[in-house]
Amino acid sequence: MARPPELPPLPALTRAEGELIDRYLDAVDLLGRINPGRDGSTYAGLRAAQALVARATELRDALATMHGRGESELHAPTLARALRALDGERRTARVTLPPADGN
Repeated sequence: MARPPELPPLPALTRAEGELIDRYLDAVDLLGRINPGRDGSTYAGLRAAQALVARATELRDALATMHGRGESELHAPTLARALRALDGERRTARVTLPPADGN
């Protein structure tokens, strides 16, 4: 049986950067569940929207921690590698509109 491809290694991050990535992906996962362009129930969307409030607060707090520690710049290439290592491409794709069905 073929093994699935390995994800790239997680780059070295500060604790605050790791928290930022984790909270961002938490929010993205919830937004994917709320996405009105994708199938789902209103109840599941409601539950995800309710949870999103707490995740957005945690995301804000992670950014505030970084700012408070003097981390004034986001190092996009490093953070993008971390997102890819954590399956961020698939997870963020659920937030976008699905392809048109040709109508």
